[in-house]
Amino acid sequence: MSKMKDALILTVITLIAGALLGGVYELTKEPIAQQEIAANAAAYQAVFPEASEFKMDDALTEKVSHAGSILESSEADLGNVVIEDALYAYDASGSFCGLVVKSTSGDGYGGDIRLVAGIRENADGTVTVTGIDFLEINETAGLGMRATEPEFKEQFQNKTVESFELVKEGASSDNQIDALSGASYTSNAVTNAVNAALCFARESALRQ
Repeated sequence: MSKMKDALILTVITLIAGALLGGVYELTKEPIAQQEIAANAAAYQAVFPEASEFKMDDALTEKVSHAGSILESSEADLGNVVIEDALYAYDASGSFCGLVVKSTSGDGYGGDIRLVAGIRENADGTVTVTGIDFLEINETAGLGMRATEPEFKEQFQNKTVESFELVKEGASSDNQIDALSGASYTSNAVTNAVNAALCFARESALRQ
């Protein structure tokens, strides 16, 4: 009898603790999200200069939760990439600008490469990458870290493409990206992360 009583008490305590933790999560979820937005605001602004506000909502969060299956169904080989998060971008008048997608590639030479890509849908249904910026990159100085320099990053800027293709040298079309010399892992990881963001935005999340 004593064991049953102890088990019942333990069960009740566990249920109460779970309820309290759930309540704390709901109370802190929004402030944490806002802190995350503030921490990465410079990167968001870099890819969407015309935007003055970045927001997420439950519907978009739900879409992000299904991003893995979207990437898996893509015909492209995106490597070890995940969609981390996404936000809607609005200008000062409240007009919708597009989507900011956070994607992470685990295929960098020095570890994970986390970036944001700004993506806008055009009137004709095509999709434009407005730019990219990095949240985390720890590649080799003088080699992979050159991905953070404008010469490489700006290859993705204001490009209306289905996806990007990495080439060793002499990019001749908007969808081609000149790889960094001596940094093929970094070049591939970044390109795949941007292509994953494009795929997710186009197939699921770009429209509100």
